[in-house]
Amino acid sequence: MIKMPVIQDIRQMHRDGMSIAEISRKTNVSEPTVRKYVRMEDLSPKVPAKRRVPSMLDDYTPLIDKWLEEDRRNWHKQRHTAQRVFERLVAEHGFEGSYSTVQRYVKRYREEHKGSASQYLDQDWPPGEMQVDFGQADFRIVGVRTRMHDLVCAFPFSNVGLAQVFYGETAECVCEGLIAVFEHIRGVPRKIVFDNATGVGRKICGVISTSKLFSAFAAHYGFSYAFCNPNAGHEKGSVENKVGAIRRSLFVPIPQFDNVRRYNRRLLDMSMRHSDKPHYRKGESQLALFEEDCFALSPLPDSRFAAVSYTRHKADKYGNVVLDGRHRYSTDPAYANCRLIVGAGAFDVDIYDSEGTHIVTHVRGWGDKPTESIDPVSQLALLCRKPGGWHESRVRSALPDDVRRWIDDADAAGRGKALRVLRDVANESGWGPAVTAVSSIIGTGGSMDRATASILAASEANGRGVVTYDEPVDMAAYDGVFAMMGGSHA
Repeated sequence: MIKMPVIQDIRQMHRDGMSIAEISRKTNVSEPTVRKYVRMEDLSPKVPAKRRVPSMLDDYTPLIDKWLEEDRRNWHKQRHTAQRVFERLVAEHGFEGSYSTVQRYVKRYREEHKGSASQYLDQDWPPGEMQVDFGQADFRIVGVRTRMHDLVCAFPFSNVGLAQVFYGETAECVCEGLIAVFEHIRGVPRKIVFDNATGVGRKICGVISTSKLFSAFAAHYGFSYAFCNPNAGHEKGSVENKVGAIRRSLFVPIPQFDNVRRYNRRLLDMSMRHSDKPHYRKGESQLALFEEDCFALSPLPDSRFAAVSYTRHKADKYGNVVLDGRHRYSTDPAYANCRLIVGAGAFDVDIYDSEGTHIVTHVRGWGDKPTESIDPVSQLALLCRKPGGWHESRVRSALPDDVRRWIDDADAAGRGKALRVLRDVANESGWGPAVTAVSSIIGTGGSMDRATASILAASEANGRGVVTYDEPVDMAAYDGVFAMMGGSHA
């Protein structure tokens, strides 16, 4: 298995015009393999449909990592060898595995944490190079004041800076923000310098380590990267100044919005307008200088990278999975106690079964406090089969007051029909539009039928808003049409 840094080198050499044969000689990788990775369009992480074979060493790898990390601060003649790691595991922790297993892991760890000369900071900033750092600012999201993390990408040559806002500073957030910036400027910087505290990696004792997701991301887009030394803010003065300038100019007064992703799209244009001024030192227009930055960019790859990290989790007895130890996400009760795949992105969490079939998408939870994300749609299917559980169900608590009261007051037949309408329409248009449609029907005194709800929900889902009528409208006659087209009421 070829490691991602080698793949990155292969693709970079090919972009530089080097032949397949020459790349093969320089990397000691066969020509067919070199050709494979040169032609590969998408290096995004894939859903791991097959489970990794467990190793006897798995429970001990955090301890080994700790020992080897501590070694970096020790004299090189007093560091752990693979043999010494093995001896300590056996003597101190009862390890029963083989020495070869330990030896392979230690060798792999040291290869993965080996620094590269090309990754060290170069203080000369030609066009097309970028600095990246996080700042923080308050925002009002749906009226709630929230402390957010703003990813700022600064081009030192032109002093242009672009920002994106996220709930955290994870590798998924950084990659998602960079993708948005790359697509906005229609190219990829040749070199990016990161703060040592960003979620993609760090430099410790001169050695650079990066996350698995970021390594694939850098290889996919083909840029070189470096990390600042700890406590060396002067190495990225351009972006640090830009973080403060953007916060003072674009985040005062406190921005208000109801959707972070839509705000981020506007924020890119706002950032560019903020750069429409003379350069503080060169006297030329920053936007004119930015044209030189853009001219020096590498082209975008044909495929968009999927900034998602996949992990395996066992669902609890209710079909829920927990991410980061405190954020709970529901699936269908049918997946109780099953092994599931969780794909965590910057904004969403996607859950798959063990074979990679998608189950549900949730908004990702953030922060130190426990959160619970319930998918009422998945609960609806079970509730339609067991309507007696209505009053204690999470579906009931997820509904607005008017819909909840209407269903509470309905007889058994009416309640069952309303739940089936919610189930079917939510599967078509999503939970939010389905609830809005049902609420509109209740407000106008119309009939709780699928045809009416489907039309209203589809309009809401397409961004046109729910259609309103001066008089109650009964579209039950259209149920027959839906039945003829394959629709179902059951």
